[in-house]
Amino acid sequence: MSQEEQRVDGVQVLKAGEQSMGSADWATELWRRGCERLATELPEQQFNTWIRPLPPATLEGVGAPETALVATLKVPNHFKRDWIRRQYAARIEAILTELAGRPTRLELSLTAREPSGAPIAMPASSVNAAPAQQTSAQPDAGAGPRPTATTASTMMLPSQAPASAKHRINPLLTFDTLVPGRANQMARTAALHVAGAPGITYNPLFIYGGVGLGKTHLIHAVGNALLKDRPDARVLYLHAEQFISDVVKNYQRKTFDELKAKYHSLDLLLIDDVQFFAGKDRTQEEFFNAFEALLAKKAHIIMTSDTYPKGLVDIDERLTSRFDAGLTVAIEPPELEMRVAILIKKAEAEGTPMPEDVAFFVAKNVRANVRELEGALRKVLAYAKFSHKEISITLAREALKDLLSIQNRQIGVENIQKTVADFYKIKVADMYSKKRPASIARPRQIAMYLAKELTQKSLPEIGELFGGRDHTTVLHAVRKIGGERQKNTELNQQLHVLEQTLKG
Repeated sequence: MSQEEQRVDGVQVLKAGEQSMGSADWATELWRRGCERLATELPEQQFNTWIRPLPPATLEGVGAPETALVATLKVPNHFKRDWIRRQYAARIEAILTELAGRPTRLELSLTAREPSGAPIAMPASSVNAAPAQQTSAQPDAGAGPRPTATTASTMMLPSQAPASAKHRINPLLTFDTLVPGRANQMARTAALHVAGAPGITYNPLFIYGGVGLGKTHLIHAVGNALLKDRPDARVLYLHAEQFISDVVKNYQRKTFDELKAKYHSLDLLLIDDVQFFAGKDRTQEEFFNAFEALLAKKAHIIMTSDTYPKGLVDIDERLTSRFDAGLTVAIEPPELEMRVAILIKKAEAEGTPMPEDVAFFVAKNVRANVRELEGALRKVLAYAKFSHKEISITLAREALKDLLSIQNRQIGVENIQKTVADFYKIKVADMYSKKRPASIARPRQIAMYLAKELTQKSLPEIGELFGGRDHTTVLHAVRKIGGERQKNTELNQQLHVLEQTLKG
Protein backbone atom coordinates (compact mmCIF):
# COMPACT_ATOMS: atom_id res chain seq x y z
CA MET A 1 0.00 0.00 0.00
CA SER A 2 1.33 3.45 -0.89
CA GLN A 3 2.13 6.10 1.70
CA GLU A 4 -0.79 8.17 0.42
CA GLU A 5 -3.17 5.21 0.77
CA GLN A 6 -1.91 4.55 4.29
CA ARG A 7 -2.63 8.12 5.26
CA VAL A 8 -6.09 8.02 3.66
CA ASP A 9 -6.90 4.75 5.42
CA GLY A 10 -5.76 6.25 8.69
CA VAL A 11 -8.01 9.26 8.23
CA GLN A 12 -10.93 7.07 7.23
CA VAL A 13 -10.53 4.97 10.37
CA LEU A 14 -10.65 8.13 12.43
CA LYS A 15 -13.65 9.49 10.53
CA ALA A 16 -15.47 6.19 10.83
CA GLY A 17 -14.64 6.20 14.51
CA GLU A 18 -16.86 9.25 14.95
CA GLN A 19 -19.81 6.94 14.63
CA SER A 20 -18.56 4.34 17.12
CA MET A 21 -16.87 6.44 19.77
CA GLY A 22 -17.75 9.65 21.57
CA SER A 23 -16.39 13.01 20.49
CA ALA A 24 -13.99 13.14 23.44
CA ASP A 25 -12.55 9.69 22.67
CA TRP A 26 -12.20 10.55 19.00
CA ALA A 27 -10.40 13.78 19.90
CA THR A 28 -8.05 11.88 22.21
CA GLU A 29 -7.24 9.37 19.47
CA LEU A 30 -6.64 12.16 16.94
CA TRP A 31 -4.25 13.90 19.33
CA ARG A 32 -2.46 10.63 20.11
CA ARG A 33 -1.80 10.02 16.43
CA GLY A 34 -0.76 13.62 15.95
CA CYS A 35 1.77 13.26 18.76
CA GLU A 36 3.12 10.07 17.22
CA ARG A 37 3.73 11.97 13.97
CA LEU A 38 5.37 14.91 15.77
CA ALA A 39 7.61 12.52 17.71
CA THR A 40 9.05 11.28 14.41
CA GLU A 41 9.71 14.81 13.16
CA LEU A 42 11.13 16.55 16.23
CA PRO A 43 14.34 15.85 18.16
CA GLU A 44 13.48 13.69 21.17
CA GLN A 45 14.53 16.34 23.67
CA GLN A 46 12.30 19.00 22.09
CA PHE A 47 9.32 16.66 21.89
CA ASN A 48 9.71 15.54 25.51
CA THR A 49 10.07 19.12 26.73
CA TRP A 50 7.29 20.90 24.84
CA ILE A 51 4.76 18.41 23.45
CA ARG A 52 4.67 15.25 25.56
CA PRO A 53 3.59 16.98 28.83
CA LEU A 54 0.52 18.58 27.18
CA PRO A 55 -2.94 17.10 27.89
CA PRO A 56 -4.89 15.87 24.82
CA ALA A 57 -6.45 18.61 22.72
CA THR A 58 -10.21 19.05 22.90
CA LEU A 59 -12.19 19.32 19.66
CA GLU A 60 -15.17 21.44 18.67
CA GLY A 61 -17.22 20.87 15.53
CA VAL A 62 -16.86 17.07 15.38
CA GLY A 63 -20.57 16.64 14.63
CA ALA A 64 -20.65 19.37 11.98
CA PRO A 65 -18.70 18.05 8.94
CA GLU A 66 -19.31 21.22 6.94
CA THR A 67 -17.31 23.39 9.37
CA ALA A 68 -13.66 23.39 10.36
CA LEU A 69 -12.61 21.60 13.51
CA VAL A 70 -11.24 23.71 16.34
CA ALA A 71 -8.59 21.93 18.42
CA THR A 72 -7.90 23.57 21.79
CA LEU A 73 -4.67 22.89 23.68
CA LYS A 74 -4.33 23.86 27.33
CA VAL A 75 -0.84 25.02 28.33
CA PRO A 76 0.35 25.88 31.85
CA ASN A 77 1.80 29.38 31.35
CA HIS A 78 2.36 32.31 29.00
CA PHE A 79 5.94 31.37 28.24
CA LYS A 80 5.07 27.85 27.10
CA ARG A 81 2.05 29.09 25.16
CA ASP A 82 4.08 31.70 23.26
CA TRP A 83 6.89 29.26 22.55
CA ILE A 84 4.58 26.52 21.21
CA ARG A 85 2.75 29.11 19.12
CA ARG A 86 6.00 30.34 17.52
CA GLN A 87 7.77 27.03 17.02
CA TYR A 88 5.24 24.23 16.60
CA ALA A 89 1.68 25.49 16.10
CA ALA A 90 1.69 25.63 12.30
CA ARG A 91 2.98 22.05 12.04
CA ILE A 92 0.47 20.80 14.64
CA GLU A 93 -2.38 22.34 12.63
CA ALA A 94 -1.15 20.73 9.41
CA ILE A 95 -0.84 17.27 10.99
CA LEU A 96 -4.26 17.40 12.64
CA THR A 97 -5.83 18.61 9.39
CA GLU A 98 -4.31 15.70 7.51
CA LEU A 99 -5.28 13.09 10.09
CA ALA A 100 -8.83 14.40 10.57
CA GLY A 101 -9.45 14.69 6.82
CA ARG A 102 -10.88 18.20 7.23
CA PRO A 103 -9.57 21.69 8.07
CA THR A 104 -8.49 21.95 11.70
CA ARG A 105 -7.66 25.20 13.44
CA LEU A 106 -5.52 25.27 16.58
CA GLU A 107 -6.20 27.44 19.61
CA LEU A 108 -4.03 27.68 22.71
CA SER A 109 -5.85 28.01 26.00
CA LEU A 110 -3.91 29.26 29.00
CA THR A 111 -4.56 27.42 32.23
CA ALA A 112 -4.10 29.91 35.06
CA ARG A 113 -4.74 29.70 38.76
CA GLU A 114 -6.78 31.97 40.93
CA PRO A 115 -5.34 33.05 44.29
CA SER A 116 -7.28 30.21 45.89
CA GLY A 117 -5.39 27.75 43.74
CA ALA A 118 -8.38 26.66 41.65
CA PRO A 119 -7.50 26.24 37.98
CA ILE A 120 -9.32 28.36 35.42
CA ALA A 121 -8.98 28.35 31.64
CA MET A 122 -8.18 31.63 29.92
CA PRO A 123 -8.70 31.49 26.14
CA ALA A 124 -5.82 32.83 24.09
CA SER A 125 -6.17 34.11 20.56
CA SER A 126 -5.92 31.34 17.98
CA VAL A 127 -2.79 30.74 16.00
CA ASN A 128 -4.46 31.67 12.74
CA ALA A 129 -6.07 34.79 14.14
CA ALA A 130 -2.76 36.08 15.50
CA PRO A 131 0.03 34.43 13.54
CA ALA A 132 3.44 34.42 15.10
CA GLN A 133 6.17 36.44 13.51
CA GLN A 134 8.24 34.33 11.15
CA THR A 135 11.72 33.68 12.42
CA SER A 136 14.89 32.93 10.52
CA ALA A 137 16.38 29.49 10.58
CA GLN A 138 18.48 28.86 13.66
CA PRO A 139 21.32 26.40 14.32
CA ASP A 140 18.95 24.19 16.36
CA ALA A 141 15.24 23.75 15.75
CA GLY A 142 14.44 24.90 19.26
CA ALA A 143 16.31 28.16 18.84
CA GLY A 144 14.79 31.33 20.17
CA PRO A 145 13.11 33.87 17.90
CA ARG A 146 15.05 36.84 16.65
CA PRO A 147 13.97 40.23 18.00
CA THR A 148 11.93 42.41 15.71
CA ALA A 149 13.56 45.35 13.99
CA THR A 150 11.94 47.70 16.48
CA THR A 151 13.33 45.76 19.40
CA ALA A 152 16.75 45.44 17.86
CA SER A 153 17.05 49.15 17.21
CA THR A 154 16.56 49.95 20.88
CA MET A 155 18.56 47.12 22.47
CA MET A 156 21.70 47.88 24.39
CA LEU A 157 24.67 45.64 24.97
CA PRO A 158 24.21 43.64 28.21
CA SER A 159 26.71 45.70 30.19
CA GLN A 160 24.67 48.83 29.47
CA ALA A 161 21.28 47.36 30.37
CA PRO A 162 19.36 48.40 33.49
CA ALA A 163 18.47 45.87 36.17
CA SER A 164 15.33 45.58 38.29
CA ALA A 165 16.11 46.63 41.85
CA LYS A 166 13.58 44.24 43.36
CA HIS A 167 14.63 41.07 41.55
CA ARG A 168 18.04 42.26 40.34
CA ILE A 169 17.02 40.79 36.97
CA ASN A 170 18.37 42.52 33.85
CA PRO A 171 15.27 42.89 31.60
CA LEU A 172 17.35 42.87 28.41
CA LEU A 173 18.98 39.51 29.05
CA THR A 174 16.29 37.25 27.57
CA PHE A 175 16.13 34.13 25.42
CA ASP A 176 15.33 36.39 22.46
CA THR A 177 18.60 38.33 22.84
CA LEU A 178 20.72 35.21 23.42
CA VAL A 179 22.41 33.98 20.24
CA PRO A 180 22.02 30.18 20.11
CA GLY A 181 24.72 27.84 18.87
CA ARG A 182 26.46 24.56 19.49
CA ALA A 183 28.48 26.06 22.36
CA ASN A 184 25.40 26.82 24.50
CA GLN A 185 22.85 24.41 23.02
CA MET A 186 22.56 21.98 25.96
CA ALA A 187 22.56 24.71 28.61
CA ARG A 188 20.04 26.79 26.66
CA THR A 189 17.71 23.83 26.13
CA ALA A 190 17.82 22.99 29.84
CA ALA A 191 17.15 26.63 30.76
CA LEU A 192 14.18 26.74 28.37
CA HIS A 193 12.80 23.62 30.02
CA VAL A 194 13.11 25.19 33.46
CA ALA A 195 11.48 28.42 32.25
CA GLY A 196 8.54 26.43 30.88
CA ALA A 197 8.06 24.26 33.96
CA PRO A 198 9.92 25.68 36.99
CA GLY A 199 10.28 23.51 40.06
CA ILE A 200 9.60 20.23 38.27
CA THR A 201 12.74 18.83 36.64
CA TYR A 202 16.41 19.79 36.33
CA ASN A 203 16.34 21.12 39.88
CA PRO A 204 18.90 22.35 40.69
CA LEU A 205 20.30 23.40 37.32
CA PHE A 206 24.08 23.86 37.48
CA ILE A 207 25.70 25.72 34.56
CA TYR A 208 29.47 25.94 34.34
CA GLY A 209 32.07 27.36 31.96
CA GLY A 210 34.78 29.98 31.62
CA VAL A 211 34.32 33.71 32.08
CA GLY A 212 32.28 35.70 29.58
CA LEU A 213 30.55 32.77 27.88
CA GLY A 214 26.95 33.73 28.65
CA LYS A 215 26.16 31.93 31.92
CA THR A 216 24.77 35.09 33.52
CA HIS A 217 22.72 35.93 30.41
CA LEU A 218 21.15 32.49 30.48
CA ILE A 219 20.01 32.57 34.11
CA HIS A 220 18.65 36.11 33.72
CA ALA A 221 16.69 34.80 30.71
CA VAL A 222 14.99 32.20 32.93
CA GLY A 223 14.16 34.88 35.50
CA ASN A 224 12.70 37.17 32.85
CA ALA A 225 10.60 34.34 31.39
CA LEU A 226 9.14 33.46 34.79
CA LEU A 227 8.39 37.09 35.66
CA LYS A 228 6.66 37.58 32.31
CA ASP A 229 4.42 34.64 33.08
CA ARG A 230 4.02 35.37 36.80
CA PRO A 231 4.79 39.02 37.63
CA ASP A 232 4.23 38.32 41.34
CA ALA A 233 6.77 35.46 41.43
CA ARG A 234 9.46 35.80 44.07
CA VAL A 235 12.60 35.76 41.95
CA LEU A 236 16.06 36.85 43.00
CA TYR A 237 19.35 37.03 41.12
CA LEU A 238 22.59 37.65 42.97
CA HIS A 239 26.29 37.01 42.80
CA ALA A 240 27.69 34.56 45.36
CA GLU A 241 29.60 37.42 46.99
CA GLN A 242 26.30 39.16 47.77
CA PHE A 243 25.07 36.06 49.58
CA ILE A 244 28.34 35.96 51.53
CA SER A 245 27.85 39.63 52.42
CA ASP A 246 24.29 38.95 53.62
CA VAL A 247 25.48 36.09 55.82
CA VAL A 248 28.23 38.25 57.37
CA LYS A 249 25.82 41.14 57.98
CA ASN A 250 23.19 38.94 59.62
CA TYR A 251 25.82 37.11 61.64
CA GLN A 252 27.05 40.43 63.06
CA ARG A 253 23.49 41.53 63.86
CA LYS A 254 22.34 38.08 65.04
CA THR A 255 19.37 38.35 62.65
CA PHE A 256 19.41 34.97 60.92
CA ASP A 257 15.61 34.86 60.86
CA GLU A 258 15.75 37.79 58.43
CA LEU A 259 18.20 35.88 56.25
CA LYS A 260 15.90 32.86 56.19
CA ALA A 261 12.87 35.02 55.46
CA LYS A 262 14.65 36.56 52.49
CA TYR A 263 15.95 33.39 50.84
CA HIS A 264 13.70 30.55 52.00
CA SER A 265 10.54 32.13 50.56
CA LEU A 266 11.74 32.48 46.96
CA ASP A 267 10.18 30.78 43.93
CA LEU A 268 13.38 31.03 41.89
CA LEU A 269 16.92 31.65 43.09
CA LEU A 270 19.56 32.52 40.50
CA ILE A 271 23.06 32.64 41.89
CA ASP A 272 26.28 33.33 40.00
CA ASP A 273 29.79 31.98 40.69
CA VAL A 274 29.18 29.61 43.60
CA GLN A 275 32.90 28.80 43.60
CA PHE A 276 33.25 31.94 45.74
CA PHE A 277 31.75 29.96 48.66
CA ALA A 278 35.07 28.08 48.92
CA GLY A 279 36.48 28.08 52.46
CA LYS A 280 33.53 30.01 53.95
CA ASP A 281 31.98 27.48 56.32
CA ARG A 282 29.18 29.60 57.77
CA THR A 283 28.13 30.79 54.33
CA GLN A 284 28.06 27.20 53.08
CA GLU A 285 25.93 26.15 56.04
CA GLU A 286 23.39 28.92 55.44
CA PHE A 287 23.30 28.22 51.71
CA PHE A 288 22.77 24.53 52.41
CA ASN A 289 19.81 25.43 54.65
CA ALA A 290 18.34 27.72 51.99
CA PHE A 291 18.96 25.09 49.33
CA GLU A 292 17.10 22.41 51.28
CA ALA A 293 14.20 24.75 52.12
CA LEU A 294 13.74 25.83 48.51
CA LEU A 295 13.84 22.30 47.10
CA ALA A 296 11.34 21.15 49.74
CA LYS A 297 8.80 23.74 48.56
CA LYS A 298 9.53 22.96 44.87
CA ALA A 299 11.16 26.32 44.24
CA HIS A 300 13.85 26.25 41.54
CA ILE A 301 17.56 26.92 41.99
CA ILE A 302 19.93 27.74 39.13
CA MET A 303 23.63 28.19 39.82
CA THR A 304 26.68 29.02 37.75
CA SER A 305 30.32 28.26 38.37
CA ASP A 306 33.66 28.27 36.57
CA THR A 307 33.95 24.50 37.07
CA TYR A 308 31.72 21.45 37.45
CA PRO A 309 30.51 20.49 40.96
CA LYS A 310 33.10 17.79 41.66
CA GLY A 311 35.83 20.21 40.56
CA LEU A 312 34.96 22.76 43.27
CA VAL A 313 37.53 22.99 46.06
CA ASP A 314 37.06 23.83 49.75
CA ILE A 315 33.30 23.35 49.52
CA ASP A 316 31.47 20.89 51.77
CA GLU A 317 30.81 17.56 50.07
CA ARG A 318 27.16 17.59 51.07
CA LEU A 319 26.77 20.83 49.09
CA THR A 320 28.60 19.62 45.98
CA SER A 321 26.54 16.43 46.02
CA ARG A 322 23.37 18.58 46.09
CA PHE A 323 24.73 20.69 43.21
CA ASP A 324 25.23 17.52 41.18
CA ALA A 325 21.81 16.03 42.01
CA GLY A 326 19.87 17.89 39.31
CA LEU A 327 21.35 18.62 35.90
CA THR A 328 24.88 19.86 35.23
CA VAL A 329 25.57 21.41 31.82
CA ALA A 330 28.52 23.26 30.32
CA ILE A 331 28.76 26.36 28.16
CA GLU A 332 31.69 26.18 25.77
CA PRO A 333 33.62 29.00 24.11
CA PRO A 334 31.59 30.00 21.03
CA GLU A 335 32.60 28.49 17.71
CA LEU A 336 33.46 30.74 14.76
CA GLU A 337 29.97 30.79 13.22
CA MET A 338 28.41 31.61 16.57
CA ARG A 339 30.91 34.42 17.17
CA VAL A 340 30.02 35.90 13.76
CA ALA A 341 26.29 35.67 14.55
CA ILE A 342 26.84 37.38 17.92
CA LEU A 343 28.74 40.26 16.33
CA ILE A 344 26.18 40.82 13.59
CA LYS A 345 23.25 40.67 16.01
CA LYS A 346 24.81 43.00 18.58
CA ALA A 347 25.91 45.47 15.89
CA GLU A 348 22.32 45.55 14.60
CA ALA A 349 21.15 46.16 18.16
CA GLU A 350 23.44 49.19 18.27
CA GLY A 351 21.88 50.49 15.05
CA THR A 352 25.11 50.03 13.05
CA PRO A 353 25.01 46.92 10.84
CA MET A 354 28.34 45.13 10.46
CA PRO A 355 29.32 43.63 7.07
CA GLU A 356 29.69 39.87 7.23
CA ASP A 357 33.34 39.88 6.07
CA VAL A 358 34.23 42.29 8.90
CA ALA A 359 32.36 40.10 11.41
CA PHE A 360 34.37 37.08 10.22
CA PHE A 361 37.64 39.02 10.55
CA VAL A 362 36.85 40.09 14.13
CA ALA A 363 35.51 36.66 15.08
CA LYS A 364 38.62 34.90 13.81
CA ASN A 365 40.84 37.15 15.91
CA VAL A 366 38.76 37.32 19.11
CA ARG A 367 38.20 33.76 20.28
CA ALA A 368 38.18 33.80 24.06
CA ASN A 369 34.60 34.59 25.03
CA VAL A 370 31.52 36.68 24.34
CA ARG A 371 32.63 39.46 26.68
CA GLU A 372 35.85 40.04 24.75
CA LEU A 373 33.87 39.87 21.53
CA GLU A 374 31.56 42.65 22.79
CA GLY A 375 34.58 44.72 23.78
CA ALA A 376 36.07 44.34 20.31
CA LEU A 377 32.73 45.30 18.75
CA ARG A 378 32.54 48.49 20.84
CA LYS A 379 36.05 49.47 19.73
CA VAL A 380 35.20 48.96 16.05
CA LEU A 381 31.89 50.85 16.30
CA ALA A 382 33.47 53.74 18.24
CA TYR A 383 36.41 53.97 15.82
CA ALA A 384 34.01 54.10 12.85
CA LYS A 385 31.91 56.77 14.54
CA PHE A 386 34.81 59.02 15.57
CA SER A 387 36.67 58.69 12.27
CA HIS A 388 33.49 59.09 10.19
CA LYS A 389 34.42 56.04 8.15
CA GLU A 390 32.49 53.03 6.92
CA ILE A 391 33.06 49.77 8.76
CA SER A 392 35.54 47.63 6.82
CA ILE A 393 38.24 45.05 7.50
CA THR A 394 40.89 47.78 7.21
CA LEU A 395 39.06 49.90 9.78
CA ALA A 396 38.57 46.89 12.10
CA ARG A 397 42.26 46.02 11.86
CA GLU A 398 43.18 49.59 12.79
CA ALA A 399 40.66 49.74 15.64
CA LEU A 400 41.88 46.45 17.11
CA LYS A 401 45.61 46.82 16.42
CA ASP A 402 46.57 46.81 20.10
CA LEU A 403 44.48 43.71 20.80
CA LEU A 404 45.81 41.91 17.72
CA SER A 405 49.38 42.82 18.58
CA ILE A 406 49.08 41.48 22.14
CA GLN A 407 47.35 38.33 20.94
CA ASN A 408 49.96 37.61 18.29
CA ARG A 409 52.76 38.07 20.83
CA GLN A 410 51.19 35.94 23.52
CA ILE A 411 49.75 32.95 21.70
CA GLY A 412 52.06 31.05 19.41
CA VAL A 413 52.39 27.33 18.83
CA GLU A 414 55.61 27.25 20.85
CA ASN A 415 53.84 28.91 23.79
CA ILE A 416 51.01 26.39 23.53
CA GLN A 417 53.44 23.48 23.49
CA LYS A 418 55.25 24.73 26.59
CA THR A 419 52.03 25.46 28.49
CA VAL A 420 50.52 22.05 27.70
CA ALA A 421 53.80 20.25 28.48
CA ASP A 422 54.00 21.98 31.88
CA PHE A 423 50.35 21.21 32.62
CA TYR A 424 50.70 17.48 31.90
CA LYS A 425 54.24 17.28 33.32
CA ILE A 426 56.03 16.10 30.19
CA LYS A 427 59.04 17.55 28.37
CA VAL A 428 58.54 20.17 25.65
CA ALA A 429 60.77 18.00 23.45
CA ASP A 430 58.11 15.29 23.62
CA MET A 431 55.88 17.54 21.53
CA TYR A 432 58.17 17.06 18.53
CA SER A 433 59.34 13.51 19.24
CA LYS A 434 58.09 10.30 17.66
CA LYS A 435 57.26 8.78 21.06
CA ARG A 436 53.73 7.38 21.17
CA PRO A 437 52.85 6.29 24.74
CA ALA A 438 49.46 7.67 25.85
CA SER A 439 51.07 9.87 28.52
CA ILE A 440 52.80 11.79 25.70
CA ALA A 441 50.52 11.29 22.67
CA ARG A 442 47.47 12.62 24.50
CA PRO A 443 49.02 15.99 25.56
CA ARG A 444 50.49 16.29 22.06
CA GLN A 445 47.00 15.94 20.53
CA ILE A 446 45.63 18.49 22.99
CA ALA A 447 48.39 20.92 22.01
CA MET A 448 47.57 20.42 18.31
CA TYR A 449 43.89 21.06 19.04
CA LEU A 450 44.68 24.28 20.91
CA ALA A 451 47.09 25.38 18.16
CA LYS A 452 44.27 25.08 15.62
CA GLU A 453 41.78 26.86 17.93
CA LEU A 454 44.00 29.69 19.15
CA THR A 455 46.29 30.56 16.25
CA GLN A 456 45.96 31.39 12.57
CA LYS A 457 48.29 28.57 11.54
CA SER A 458 47.18 26.12 8.86
CA LEU A 459 47.12 22.36 9.50
CA PRO A 460 50.37 21.77 7.52
CA GLU A 461 52.08 24.61 9.43
CA ILE A 462 51.00 23.14 12.76
CA GLY A 463 52.15 19.68 11.69
CA GLU A 464 55.57 21.06 10.76
CA LEU A 465 55.94 22.63 14.23
CA PHE A 466 55.11 19.27 15.83
CA GLY A 467 58.13 17.46 14.43
CA GLY A 468 57.21 17.51 10.75
CA ARG A 469 53.95 15.60 11.11
CA ASP A 470 51.48 15.32 8.23
CA HIS A 471 48.45 17.64 8.23
CA THR A 472 46.12 14.60 8.43
CA THR A 473 47.67 13.75 11.81
CA VAL A 474 46.83 17.24 13.06
CA LEU A 475 43.30 17.02 11.63
CA HIS A 476 42.76 13.69 13.41
CA ALA A 477 43.92 15.22 16.72
CA VAL A 478 41.69 18.28 16.30
CA ARG A 479 38.60 16.18 15.55
CA LYS A 480 39.31 13.67 18.31
CA ILE A 481 39.89 16.21 21.10
CA GLY A 482 37.04 18.44 19.88
CA GLY A 483 34.63 15.49 19.90
CA GLU A 484 35.74 14.21 23.29
CA ARG A 485 35.43 17.70 24.76
CA GLN A 486 31.67 17.54 24.27
CA LYS A 487 31.39 14.34 26.32
CA ASN A 488 34.28 14.30 28.79
CA THR A 489 33.73 16.73 31.65
CA GLU A 490 37.26 16.37 33.03
CA LEU A 491 38.88 17.01 29.63
CA ASN A 492 36.61 19.99 29.03
CA GLN A 493 37.66 21.53 32.33
CA GLN A 494 41.35 20.96 31.59
CA LEU A 495 40.95 22.67 28.21
CA HIS A 496 39.20 25.63 29.85
CA VAL A 497 42.14 26.02 32.25
CA LEU A 498 44.68 25.82 29.44
CA GLU A 499 42.77 28.33 27.28
CA GLN A 500 42.46 30.84 30.10
CA THR A 501 46.17 30.41 30.94
CA LEU A 502 47.21 30.98 27.33
CA LYS A 503 44.94 34.00 26.90
CA GLY A 504 46.43 35.53 30.01
